[in-house]
Amino acid sequence: MTTTTVHPPDQPTNPPLDPVSDRDLARTPAPSAPHPPGIPFARLIAVELRKMLDTRSGRWLLIAIGVVTIVVVGFVLFASRPQDLTLSTFVTGTATPQTLLLPLLGVLAVTSEWGQRNALVTFTLEPRRLRVMLAKLVGSMVLGTVAIAFAFLIATIGNGLGILLRNGDGSWALGAASIGGVVLSQLLWVAQGIGFGLLFGSTAVAIVSYLTLPTAWAIVGSMVTSLSTVSQWLDLSRAIEPLVAGQMSGISWAHLGVAAGLWVILPILVGSWRMMRREVK
Repeated sequence: MTTTTVHPPDQPTNPPLDPVSDRDLARTPAPSAPHPPGIPFARLIAVELRKMLDTRSGRWLLIAIGVVTIVVVGFVLFASRPQDLTLSTFVTGTATPQTLLLPLLGVLAVTSEWGQRNALVTFTLEPRRLRVMLAKLVGSMVLGTVAIAFAFLIATIGNGLGILLRNGDGSWALGAASIGGVVLSQLLWVAQGIGFGLLFGSTAVAIVSYLTLPTAWAIVGSMVTSLSTVSQWLDLSRAIEPLVAGQMSGISWAHLGVAAGLWVILPILVGSWRMMRREVK
């Protein structure tokens, strides 16, 4: 009797895997997640414009600017002497209330982000806060330009009504330097409002500071004789007067540059630095 020994088939042998150490895992770069495309800057501007128009405060402020502009033109039309009814007179009349109201548009564009607790959503969708601030600046300038154009339109209508209703002088003479000066001065006021809004962050504090600090300095500079020369360089309202009149010279531009640097550019820079580091709650 023959005995047959059956051998089991050879098991395939694989080389042992080298263990991966924690150090090797730490050196292995993790796959980076794809970065979402950034929000186009034009869309940011459109969003900021919509915020200014959709909020109750912004909407009523724009309505107030329009109503006050019309009321001032009506007052100038019936309260001035016929020989004084010119386009220049009406433009000066419409620019006066806008000088006070347009900066509030810039203040609200910035402070409403914190007062209405929209900052968390805004800076989550767009973490680059500087782009948001620039969008607010451009949006405020756009609305300011629209308000200025409306003022010129109402002033033109008022001058025409002065000719028809009161036999006014009706002079249409208004140089390009005066037009450009009025537009630039009003946009500077809007930028100043944005600067104060960024600097203080609170609507009430920013508005009160904007209305009191430059005015107080202007009063002190006019009353104290020793500060008269300094006031020419540091009083923004005084530096803007020749700009509106279209009579700028080299020294006038220097006065305007220094005063705008103090009351417009410096608050924007310090306020932007503060906004970049402000905690969002």
